[in-house]
Amino acid sequence: MMQRKYLLAAIGLLVLVLVPFLTDITGQSSMLSLATRALIYGIAAASLNLVLGYGGMVSFGHAAFFGIGGYAVGILYQNFNEQTLFLGLVPGTDQMLLTLPAAMIVAAMLAAVIGALALRTGGVQFIMITMAFAQMLFFLFVSLKVYGGEDGLIIRRTNDLPFLNMRDKATLYWVVLAVTVLFFLGLRQVINSSFGAVLAGIRQNERRMEALGIPVFRYKLYAFVLSGMGAGLAGALMANAMRFTSPDMMHWMKSGELMVMVILGGVGTLFGPFLGAAALLVLESTLSSWTEHWQLGLGAILLIVVLGSRGGLVGLAGRIWSRK
Repeated sequence: MMQRKYLLAAIGLLVLVLVPFLTDITGQSSMLSLATRALIYGIAAASLNLVLGYGGMVSFGHAAFFGIGGYAVGILYQNFNEQTLFLGLVPGTDQMLLTLPAAMIVAAMLAAVIGALALRTGGVQFIMITMAFAQMLFFLFVSLKVYGGEDGLIIRRTNDLPFLNMRDKATLYWVVLAVTVLFFLGLRQVINSSFGAVLAGIRQNERRMEALGIPVFRYKLYAFVLSGMGAGLAGALMANAMRFTSPDMMHWMKSGELMVMVILGGVGTLFGPFLGAAALLVLESTLSSWTEHWQLGLGAILLIVVLGSRGGLVGLAGRIWSRK
């Protein structure tokens, strides 16, 4: 059984590597951009799934970290382009090896602040506090005219990587794929570690874990910060892929979109968020090309999948696999 899983994973990875060639052969060049965005949203959804599916924390403000990662790239590029210092201290840069870690660090700091406050509550209060922080950041960046305000910030060139032509869409896709694979392997290691086991125990019975002497708040905060870092990484990649960032990346509707991806793919599963992100983007692209009322059809399909298949698409695929 394990050999089959590894074989399927290898085949899937090979297909993903060949996507740029397949889009060239079929003449569907727009599908390459769709595949790139699906991988990036998969990282963001998987980051949310760490706290939602494995930690039992329903965060409705995860778009804040996604957006701050995008703005980290955009602001650093603007400072680099204008040869100025951010806050009079930090020089700008257009190097991806610097902007991606910077986005993750800024997102981690923001997640630490939000988590330290929000995790003192639970349930509906936690949901509302996380959403409130995301909306505060949304309106903050709307008001910052120096960074484009509500019109957003244009990034005229994708960040550079040594020895690679980052203007080439296929090269950018392969870079995003490599980052996605590394992120997936790191997330898998975290979930299968003792930290992941403690996090699962907290989700199942928080009071029992406290009685065992486990510092529950500390573990939940660590998970929240790690989750924020992943979302920040996704936001930085999205800013590079779209060469644009805006306050819409921080809106609560973006948080809801990420949550739909997790639920559609399968809450508490490793592959689920990636599968859910790809499925949602493909459905949006296909249905919008058929009718202007595509949201109605999308909603109906989502209801059928969520209500008709326990565990989302991953659960449905597992049941089909077991029957065969």
